[in-house]
Amino acid sequence: MIKNLLFDLGGVILDIDRMKCVEALKKIGMPHPEELLGDYGQKGPFLALERGEITPEQFRTEIREYFDRPVTDEAIDEAFCEFLRGIPVERLHAIEELRRKGFKTYLLSNTNALMWQRYILPEFTKDGHDINHYFDGIITSFEVKAYKPEAAIFQAAIDRLGIDPTETLFFDDSQANLDGAAKLGFKTALVTDDNGFMNQIPAE
Repeated sequence: MIKNLLFDLGGVILDIDRMKCVEALKKIGMPHPEELLGDYGQKGPFLALERGEITPEQFRTEIREYFDRPVTDEAIDEAFCEFLRGIPVERLHAIEELRRKGFKTYLLSNTNALMWQRYILPEFTKDGHDINHYFDGIITSFEVKAYKPEAAIFQAAIDRLGIDPTETLFFDDSQANLDGAAKLGFKTALVTDDNGFMNQIPAE
């Protein structure tokens, strides 16, 4: 019986567009950002930031080495956050409805402190609440210093959230991440543009 719903963020709740970010970084002087920015995972300073190995300040210093011209902190932040396109309010309402039905809801995301503070937390306030209104617990890669699909981040969810993976359905838009969760006993559901999480909720 599924009691818990564990959500990835980008591509499941939050709309994302990798190419918007790539284009924005190129515009301010980064010749080949696509070499470091993947659809489901990052490399170099982007990965180190998401793993919590460096701070946003250190990230900006390191990423400047990839630019062909001087660039401000603000320009870097703005271009990087072009990856994120927003949360449709109907998805927030859907999570509220699932909670009313008795499901425990949790968030597990590969993300970073820069985006988290600058864009993600404010995005969850668009309907008059904050992020804690929607989730019973939150696991982020930069806080636990582990990264999907590594087993460590799913183990952190089990330990810190106190959830039984066999009673938990994990939604992600990456099959590799779902496979990583399944190895620890989680039930999984692949989210696509044509098959959102609301279409895959188990019957009561």
